[in-house]
Amino acid sequence: MPISGNLGGFIKPGFNPLGPQTETYTYELYAWGQNTTGQLGLGDTTLRNSPVQVGALSDWDNVAGGQAHSVAIKTDGTIWTWGFNANGELGLGDTTNRSSPVQVGALTTWNKISTAYFTCHAITTGGALWGWGYGAKATIGDSAATSRSSPVQIGALTNWLNVAGGVYHCIATKTDGTLWAWGENIYGQVGDGTTTARNSPVQIGALTTWANIACGAFHSIAVKTDGTLYAWGYNSAGQLGQNNTTSYSSPVQVGALTTWLQAAGGYHTAAIKTDGTLWAWGNGEKGQLGQGNTTYYSSPVQVGALSTWSAVQCGSEHTVSTQTDGTLWSWGRNNFGQLGLGNTTDRSSPVQVGALTTWGEFNCGKFFSIALQR
Repeated sequence: MPISGNLGGFIKPGFNPLGPQTETYTYELYAWGQNTTGQLGLGDTTLRNSPVQVGALSDWDNVAGGQAHSVAIKTDGTIWTWGFNANGELGLGDTTNRSSPVQVGALTTWNKISTAYFTCHAITTGGALWGWGYGAKATIGDSAATSRSSPVQIGALTNWLNVAGGVYHCIATKTDGTLWAWGENIYGQVGDGTTTARNSPVQIGALTTWANIACGAFHSIAVKTDGTLYAWGYNSAGQLGQNNTTSYSSPVQVGALTTWLQAAGGYHTAAIKTDGTLWAWGNGEKGQLGQGNTTYYSSPVQVGALSTWSAVQCGSEHTVSTQTDGTLWSWGRNNFGQLGLGNTTDRSSPVQVGALTTWGEFNCGKFFSIALQR
């Protein structure tokens, strides 16, 4: 599973959701971890336990990882996919796996991307939202429970800003600051106060102050413009940060602080505050909370004492984060080498991935990682 994401809201280091981005670097693409369906994009299906460059180009701009597929945008606005494709999640009009990047269509106006378990979503520079892949659980959001092997537009609106995906649900924001969601909803992960599946976007409440979003496997996370953090959906491991294991079908605030910047989720949640500290909670069985143990926590606990963390993403049971000096760190489950440390040993505390200080945007698939390096 992705995640965020996305699972969504795939944040470049130093990103401020309330301010403009001024990205000027060109980036090479690297991947590592599970590769059984070619999701690393290296032209084969061989596992890698250290970062390996995907091709030789340095024109990548935006990346995302799904259950076993990847998607990326280049600086020219084209979108590329590779990996598992049984449900059409590569958007290439067929269901054939690819082990190297293939361009999706001919458009050069793609701006943002996200993956759910077996789907992709993308937003154009004009604000149109598109989706493709597995549709049986309404994950695409185009009002039909049908898989799509080519991109289809979600409605006719052109004011979409960001999108994030969990296993079978997605959340998104519009330029007016409103929050929307769709897909499977058995745990309340859509957030509309019900457990009814939604096959097209529904607005979550009436607020216009949502700034940054992410999805765990079956839960959702969002930061408001005032720096407050909210979560909802499945809570079996305390991943909603409510000091309990009760699932919620509407957004509930995580504590009372107004200093949250960015969050991410898998079967756990990790988040960064404006002071650069990193926090985690939920399922810690594989050490993914970074606490030096395998304990579950149902409220946020700080990861170490550093205040130099800049961005964080979560896979199914592993976590990856960058620091302000451009270094990359990982911890948690490592059965496929998804931590990028040259082995398959689980880690319960952050460990630096190599010695480079040039890492840019990054994301986690279910059991693999994908990142840009300048």
